[in-house]
Amino acid sequence: MKNKKIKWLMVIAWMILIFTFSSQPGDTSEETSQFVIYIFNLLGLDLHGYFGALADFAVRKGAHFTEYLILYMLFYNALSESLNFKKALWFSMVAVFLYACSDEFHQSFVPGRGPAFRDVLIDSSGGFSGLIIIFMKNLISKNRKLTA
Repeated sequence: MKNKKIKWLMVIAWMILIFTFSSQPGDTSEETSQFVIYIFNLLGLDLHGYFGALADFAVRKGAHFTEYLILYMLFYNALSESLNFKKALWFSMVAVFLYACSDEFHQSFVPGRGPAFRDVLIDSSGGFSGLIIIFMKNLISKNRKLTA
């Protein structure tokens, strides 16, 4: 029971983190993206060299994708405690999609930001990637058990 509560607390904490990032005004969000680009440069990856003027866009959308990939994994981890495999996979996906929609609605009230259906698609694709990863992991482990 304690483990289940911790899993749900992690889901809620991650949702709060996403909400916090989405609450940043457009200027602050831009500064965060520039900081990430700077960190990549320190690591030897010149994002401006790879993406040119689209470096900021790539960082922001990559962040969307990653945030929701992680959210999916956390939802699945919590839901798999009480649902079968398929239901946990799909309910997690629905939860990620609905949270992505609510996040874009929330951004319509943040100065310098606005809702974008494109972001819902990117967020959902992060979640769907999580679904594929978990599905493939499960499929591989089933095959290993059959061949062992």
